[in-house]
Amino acid sequence: MIESCEESGSYDLPAYVDALRPRLGNVGLVVCLDSGAGNYDQLWLTTSLRGLVSGTLRVEILTEGVHSGDASGLVPSSFRILRQVLDRLEDSKTGRLLPEAFHCAVPADRVEQARATASILGDEVWKRFPWACGADGSPALPTTTEPLEALLNRTWKPTLSVTGAEGFPAIGDAGNVLRPWTAFKLSLRLPPLVDGNEAAPRLKTLLEDNAPYNARVTFHPDGRVGAYGATGWNAPSLAPWLERALDAASHGHFGAPCGYIGQGGTIPLMSMLQEGFPAAQMMVCGVLGPKSNAHGPNEFLHVPYAKKLTAAVAQVMAACP
Repeated sequence: MIESCEESGSYDLPAYVDALRPRLGNVGLVVCLDSGAGNYDQLWLTTSLRGLVSGTLRVEILTEGVHSGDASGLVPSSFRILRQVLDRLEDSKTGRLLPEAFHCAVPADRVEQARATASILGDEVWKRFPWACGADGSPALPTTTEPLEALLNRTWKPTLSVTGAEGFPAIGDAGNVLRPWTAFKLSLRLPPLVDGNEAAPRLKTLLEDNAPYNARVTFHPDGRVGAYGATGWNAPSLAPWLERALDAASHGHFGAPCGYIGQGGTIPLMSMLQEGFPAAQMMVCGVLGPKSNAHGPNEFLHVPYAKKLTAAVAQVMAACP
């Protein structure tokens, strides 16, 4: 079974899993190679993935553009209205998501695993990213430089990103015009235990209700009815055989113990497979380590790590009862 719409949420996959369930039988081990690594020095097992709600937020205040000198001060800016609407969702000073429904408690075992990982990776947790230089020439800073907090922020905290915009002319084409509308593409990462399908309508209601200045505010989530959000994933407890096999494979091919790390990205497939095969063990790993820059223009593959990972996965699969 091959599917090629993971970036769109794998919405068609459950039907095929259900149709093939009798042939798949009693699945004991699921292997996913689409995840990441904390470094290239050991085998890393992914313990959690965040969920995702994405969509387009659009604010309309005029039917057409008008002279900014003539109308500004009377006609509110669509961009300013959009900022006010986003203030309902995010504290712009800290980046904290305000609705408690988008948060969840971090399980104690995940905190302890993150603490162990923080002691291994240290400041590389945040130094791995391509920081720009500030006005004084020193690198820009993350929201926190404390390794444990940094790990939990990027794996268990909800976060808003604006990934696209429409309604703006290019700077070279911009005139003294008060624009009629502004639209942002929003990407809301959700903690692993927050249901994405429930979060999507909550987000829509939060953004659309009681619009400032009675502007037309719409939020259209990506996906389709009943599947607008992607739910994250929290790995099941490791069976003793798998824990032993992971550590043996890591020592055998890397000379170091297996590491455990949560990932901030989303693989909708995993929550679907966990629901479809609740008794199966999950081996989720991958090659997206430091400087790999997934989805970036210079995406990077560490070939030596990929070769060792391939051998380690084969060894673990051979140990499956």
